[in-house]
Amino acid sequence: MSDALPPCPECASEHAYEMGALLVCPMCGHEWVRGEYDEDATPDAGSRVITDAVGNVLADGDTVTVVKDLKVKGASGTIKVGTKVRGIRLIDGVGDHDLDGKVDGFGQLQLKSGVVKKA
Repeated sequence: MSDALPPCPECASEHAYEMGALLVCPMCGHEWVRGEYDEDATPDAGSRVITDAVGNVLADGDTVTVVKDLKVKGASGTIKVGTKVRGIRLIDGVGDHDLDGKVDGFGQLQLKSGVVKKA
């Protein structure tokens, strides 16, 4: 890796300097993190693809159904097969839980993508 600082992504000025973890352009005042605007990086380079139990790709806002009964820690009941989870969000949750959604009767829960299928 070279020690040369990249030019400002806003105004292309070569006079950027480091300020802690940030790079700062004195010409336009833009601040950014090193590597945030690399030409080699694609917007989805760090993102992972999350699929359901049957291989469908999931996205934020999808509605999914549960494919097996789930015991919920701290709750007296279980989530039954076929229960719909509306408006999921893709997250990096606790352990390998990668979905967050609202389940009727239980509220907001984190789920594993392997126990749901796209509705």
